[in-house]
Amino acid sequence: MNLFFSTAHAQGAAQQPSLAFNFILFGGLILMFWLLLIRPQSKRAKEHRELVASIDKGDEIMTSGGLLGKVTKVSGEYMLLQVASGVEIKLQKTSVAAALPKGTLEQI
Repeated sequence: MNLFFSTAHAQGAAQQPSLAFNFILFGGLILMFWLLLIRPQSKRAKEHRELVASIDKGDEIMTSGGLLGKVTKVSGEYMLLQVASGVEIKLQKTSVAAALPKGTLEQI
């Protein structure tokens, strides 16, 4: 005496999902993974590569470590960053987090 399921329905053979349904489900999961994770990350990586390529002498930048300074020399994969009067540090170009508008360092 089952009040929730009829006895005839419970005795019926359960059907397996079709192969096409499984492929559509798997394809949908891959599409969601690409749209939510891979595409935004590759977009950010492309923007960062363009930012690093556009850095030139005289630009004011912020590094991923939080240092603010003015670029005094760019060569190869490295650049010199003036963080204070007479203080320069050598950084990799990939450590640049953002390019600041001109005059930002004077306002701080």
